[in-house]
Amino acid sequence: MATSSTTHVRSRPRAGSGRAGSVAVYTVAVVAALLFLVPFYLLIRNSLATDADITGANWKFFPTELHWENIPELFNDPAVPMARSMWNSLVVGVLGTAGQLLVCSLAGYALARVPYRHANKIFYAVLATLMIPSAVTFVPSFVLVSSLGWVSSLQGLIVPGLFSGFTAFLFRQYFLGFPKELEEAARIDGLGSWGTYWRIVVPNSRGFFSAIAVITFITNWNAFLWPLVIGQDQSSWTVQVALSTFTTAQTVNIHELFLAATVSILPLVLVFLFLQRYLVEGVAHTGIKG
Repeated sequence: MATSSTTHVRSRPRAGSGRAGSVAVYTVAVVAALLFLVPFYLLIRNSLATDADITGANWKFFPTELHWENIPELFNDPAVPMARSMWNSLVVGVLGTAGQLLVCSLAGYALARVPYRHANKIFYAVLATLMIPSAVTFVPSFVLVSSLGWVSSLQGLIVPGLFSGFTAFLFRQYFLGFPKELEEAARIDGLGSWGTYWRIVVPNSRGFFSAIAVITFITNWNAFLWPLVIGQDQSSWTVQVALSTFTTAQTVNIHELFLAATVSILPLVLVFLFLQRYLVEGVAHTGIKG
């Protein structure tokens, strides 16, 4: 009796189809990268051109001549204190970010770890502040800052933004997942709540702190409406307020406007390039936990 053996033929993926898929993915990625870089190219190109090169009918990919003298022209413009405005934005960004990290991390750590019977009520009250439109609190905040004499001052720009309900919420969610064993070991060694927070929790949470710092710094740097109202004197202008003056003047200096925009985004580009890995790490740690 003859036995027939059945041969199973396994289908193998075609190498050509895999290669075509990879080519398509890389093509899309390259096109997306080029589209992303187009605004940066236009900023740099128009920054080093004349107004005639920018608005002329015979538009060229590169201007006939690069006008590097536009840079000192921008910083020597008496109508717009660009250097002072960038310094103010840097001070507001750094101090505001550091202050918000300290205040919100302490609030989040207390909500996550301090055994207080009303902790959940306070947490829900913090969440409720996220539902209040900023326009509702804008006028009362200005009246308070004005009564303190902080108009046209760095205090008026920095202090009202030191607490953020959303940032405190993120810290609370992160600390809920922080290993309690480390804190218990610190308390066995004699550390109190502050020592545990400062010497154990913070050093082991640098990635998350860095991610929040990047986001907060970018937000403070790009803030416009509050600095516009508070900075009523040129000496307290931030870079975003200085940029707005180029579009509200009776005559618009186009190449100077593009150059000012280019200079204003350089700090953000540097911060993002050096700290972008912390953004991904921070997002991975902001999952909602009970």
